[in-house]
Amino acid sequence: MQREEKQLEATLHAILNRVNDLKSAIQALITKLENEYESINWPTFLDNYAILSGHLTGLSKILQSEVAPSLRSVVVLPLQLGCERDEALARLTEGRVPACTHDLVPDLLRTKPEPQAEQRLQQFNHKASTLSHDTAQKQVAQFTKVISHVWEIISKGREDWEGDSMRSAGMQPTHSIADTHALVTAVGTGKGLRPGMPSIVPPGVGGTGMGQSRGPAPQLGQTAPTMPKAPSAIKTNIKAANQIHPYQR
Repeated sequence: MQREEKQLEATLHAILNRVNDLKSAIQALITKLENEYESINWPTFLDNYAILSGHLTGLSKILQSEVAPSLRSVVVLPLQLGCERDEALARLTEGRVPACTHDLVPDLLRTKPEPQAEQRLQQFNHKASTLSHDTAQKQVAQFTKVISHVWEIISKGREDWEGDSMRSAGMQPTHSIADTHALVTAVGTGKGLRPGMPSIVPPGVGGTGMGQSRGPAPQLGQTAPTMPKAPSAIKTNIKAANQIHPYQR
């Protein structure tokens, strides 16, 4: 008898630890959803959900192990019902169950779903059993098509969002490669320049007036017209070559 009691106590202790771990994981997930719902992403949510699944799997293994069959023969019954607050019960349930009332106890000791939920479950099971195989395959194919379409929309939206994030995170370009190539081509080959543009001459250099232009500038590939030579103001006296040299012998 003592061995069974120790075994039951150890099983209850293990179940209680697993339940506490599961409760902490659920509270952490709810807190994250309430406070970080804008920044939380799908992989993080799946990681937290995997933790919950792990705790539930561990709890199921404890209940299905060989050391737990004694729980099936244990009956839990309230010793006293009343509407007055029970501080010990409230402390054990962390304030969720302040008293064992007549309305609350049936829900706590229920081993089957509620009558309304059980009736709807039976309706769903009956509808699923009467569904033909071809109809089920068509519905599965249609459902898969809808999921694929939604997945494509989400994937495209995610790519656009990541691209916008990367562009906004980086520095904005301060130059244009096309404009740079166009400028180099204009300087090197004259491409894109307007022909016949007058060239501005600095004041005091040629022309008839101050700052006036000499005329149209020569185009690329053309030879500038030669200007006539101005008459020299210096008079030269060229003697004949047959003049006798004064010092000739």
